[in-house]
Amino acid sequence: MSEPDEADVLVLGAGSGGYACALRAAQLGLRVTLVEKDKVGGTCLHAGCIPTKAMLHAAEIADTARHSASVGVDLGEPRIDMGRVAAYRQGVVDRLFKGLTGLIAGRGIDVVAGEGRVVDAHTVAVGDRMLRGRHLVLATGSVAKTIPSIPLSDKVITSDGALALTAVPRRVAVLGGGVIGVEFASVLRSFGAEVTIVEALPRLVAAEDEALSAGLQRAFRQRGIATRLGASVSGVSESGDGIRLEVDGDEPVEADLLLVAVGRGPAPVPGIENLAVETDRGYVPVDERCRTTVEGVYAVGDLVPGLQLAHRGFAQGILVAEVLAGLGPAPIVESGIPRVTYCDPEVASVGLTEAAAREKYGEVETVEYNLAGNGKSQILQTKGFVKLVRAKDGPVVGVHMLGARVGEQIGEAQLIVGWQAHPEDVAPLVHAHPTQNEALGEAHLALAGKPLHAHA
Repeated sequence: MSEPDEADVLVLGAGSGGYACALRAAQLGLRVTLVEKDKVGGTCLHAGCIPTKAMLHAAEIADTARHSASVGVDLGEPRIDMGRVAAYRQGVVDRLFKGLTGLIAGRGIDVVAGEGRVVDAHTVAVGDRMLRGRHLVLATGSVAKTIPSIPLSDKVITSDGALALTAVPRRVAVLGGGVIGVEFASVLRSFGAEVTIVEALPRLVAAEDEALSAGLQRAFRQRGIATRLGASVSGVSESGDGIRLEVDGDEPVEADLLLVAVGRGPAPVPGIENLAVETDRGYVPVDERCRTTVEGVYAVGDLVPGLQLAHRGFAQGILVAEVLAGLGPAPIVESGIPRVTYCDPEVASVGLTEAAAREKYGEVETVEYNLAGNGKSQILQTKGFVKLVRAKDGPVVGVHMLGARVGEQIGEAQLIVGWQAHPEDVAPLVHAHPTQNEALGEAHLALAGKPLHAHA
């Protein structure tokens, strides 16, 4: 083997967390080596956040055309060309990929293509090449989970297979009512498929506030998306005509395609057995500085237990780079990370759910402002609400929103929760009219005891 190449920071994985760490470290004057077996950008850019949201945008346009006659512009029933949808989606990915590769090259980062294998706390082997760094950052990301008893096939796919569909199935069963499941259910319904979600837990998007789960289920029912909640699948069988899911205590679900959307798990770290690092079911636990149990070894992104969000990976990657540069960044507060599910209607939240707030603070106050009172929401023909949770006589600790495009409001909501604002602090702020953003202001007016377009 050749002599090791030296670097200040050796990053294994060029997804959201890995490339963010590399960019920030290089910006701070550190020499960086970035190892990636596929393409920089990782799952988020190539098979996750970006391509799925491009599909959701296409789905939104289809629904806009479908309902256009209600506003006097009759575009008729949309025709879905999955080949052209794929071309549009790939065009978005390609443009972002080109920009990212140029940015990385411009920072002088040494990108090594190939599968990296950990040799020790300072060394990664890529083929015969030995890469060495003073610090090692593990950022190998996640992979789609599967169920051993339900083997994948042409009729049983994960989210990766859903992105490769060349035609819209007539009937789709979605196994899993979490973020991935509801987003793809939303897309496929907009494209014209009959969709049934089968979820073992008693509600959709179970990590969110119960009010959001209930509201989303109502909205899906109105869209014609069927749900089987608290349902255990006892068997799956294939025939020439499609798929049959046996559901304990309920009627079977018949479909042409089964999408297994039971979440994502940590991607294996090749050679991790060469480190005496603590792991938990494949995840690598870290402290508030993203340090593992091995000196000089850090982990970021989906490999770390917690929220599986690209922007969490960005933040952790930046934090590690700043730690290594001696800047002493503030720790990341997990509950302060905004969460958006891009189905129709969107789900957006930041901070604590009502249940978590009651557990932490005891007595809490809540308010729900219905979008029926918001002018722009009426124009957009969307339903939903803004729910606020505050500690009794204290700051707002949770903001939970349901409705079209509410994810675009999460920035202000994050500032409110992150800066521990009281409703009385937010109520005097002037929100532009007519905007959906007004709903956030109206909710705070109501919680401050002076509602305007809502009943006291």
